[in-house]
Amino acid sequence: MSASPPSDESSPSLRVLHIGKYFPPFRGGMETYLRDLMRAMTDVQVISSALVHDHRRSFRSRASTLTTARSELTILRAARWINLSFAPISPGFPLLFLRMLRQEKPDILHFHLPNASTFWALIIPKARRLPWVVHWHSDVPETVFASHWWLRPLALPYRALERALLRRAARIIATSPPYLRSSPFLAAFRGKCRVIPLGLPSPAPTHTCAGNKTASRGPDEPLRLLAVGRLSYYKGFSVLLEALSQAPDVELQLVGDGERRDELQALASELSIDSRVRFRGSISDEELEAAWAWCDCLCLPSIERSEAFGIVLLEAMSRGKACIVSDIHGSGMGWVVEEGVTGLVVESRNAQALSEGLQALNSDRAALDRMGRAGQRKFQDQLDIARSARQVKTLYQDVTAHAG
Repeated sequence: MSASPPSDESSPSLRVLHIGKYFPPFRGGMETYLRDLMRAMTDVQVISSALVHDHRRSFRSRASTLTTARSELTILRAARWINLSFAPISPGFPLLFLRMLRQEKPDILHFHLPNASTFWALIIPKARRLPWVVHWHSDVPETVFASHWWLRPLALPYRALERALLRRAARIIATSPPYLRSSPFLAAFRGKCRVIPLGLPSPAPTHTCAGNKTASRGPDEPLRLLAVGRLSYYKGFSVLLEALSQAPDVELQLVGDGERRDELQALASELSIDSRVRFRGSISDEELEAAWAWCDCLCLPSIERSEAFGIVLLEAMSRGKACIVSDIHGSGMGWVVEEGVTGLVVESRNAQALSEGLQALNSDRAALDRMGRAGQRKFQDQLDIARSARQVKTLYQDVTAHAG
C-alpha cells in the first residue's frame, strides 16, 4: 500500500524511502527517531516510507501504516528469521526492497546505520540510480567482531561493504560534532558529512515537569533517580549500583530489561541497596510517564562509545529533568548534557565520581532545578524533532539539487 498524499492542498516535493533496522513498538533510540522523523517530515512537505526488519521472529513479512495528521505512511517489516550477532537476517529483504522502490517511487534513499541490510542497495540497479543519504547513528566497533571466533572472518567483508556504501552516499549525517570527529570510519568522508542532532517531539504540557518540584521537596527526602535503557554491559548500570551504595540518600528506579538483569539484581542485593533500587523491567508508556513524574533527575552511566548520543537524555530534558552522564571520549552524551548547565558529566567507570555527583545534586536541589530548566530550554531551542526535520529537509534539497 502506497502512502496517501497530504490532506492539505499542497503536495509534497519529495518522497523518501528509509531503510532502517527495526521500528516501534521495538524500543530503541534509532527506531524512535525514525518514527518521529517520518511524522515530522510531513509538516515540511516530505512523504516518507520505511523498510525495516520485524523485531519479532517471523517467516512472513507484514505491512502497516504510520498515521499522521497529513498522511498514511507505509511501513514494511521484512520477516526476520534469526539474528547474526547485531545483524537481523531477512532472506526476503532484497525482493522487498525492490517492491518498495517500485511502489513508493522515492526521490531519495535514506539509510540508517548500523544495519547490514542496507548493503543490498549496492547491487540493486534501481537503488543505485537514486541519491543516497546515510544516517550514521553509531560505529560498529572492532570489539563486536572480536567477541566471537565465528564473527572475526566477517570483519573484512563488512568493512568493505560499509566503505562502499559511504563512498556512494551523497551526504552522511552524524548526530553530534564529537562523534563525527572521533569516528575512524567517517574520517575519509568528512567532506560530505553534516551534523544534525537527533530530536524528539515536545511532550504534552501535562507531561512537562519544568520546576520539577525538586527544590520544594524536603532536604531530608532522598534524591529520586531514574535510569532507562537495555540492561546490557555497555550501559554501565553496575557502576551506577556501586555508586548508589556510596550515596545512601538516593533512590533508583531502573527501567528496562536485558541479559544482565539477574546479575544486576544480585549485585544490588550484595551491596545491600536492594531496598532503594526498584527494577521495573519493560513497562508501558503510561508507567514510564509516571516514572518521569516521580524522578528528580536521570542518570545515563554508559561506559563505552557505543552510547553514541543517548536519546533518553532528550526525553529527560524535554520534561525539565537534569541529567548526569559519563564522560566518554567521542560520545555525544557530553555534548547533549553541558557540565554544570544542564547536568553533570562525570568520569566513566568511576563509581566514586558518580556517587559524588549524585550527592552534589542531592545537596543543592535549587541547582538541580535550574539545570532541569536549562535542559528544557536547550531541548526547545536545539533538539526538538521539528528542528531536526527542517535540517534534514534542507539536506535533501541540497542532495537533489546536485543529483545527476
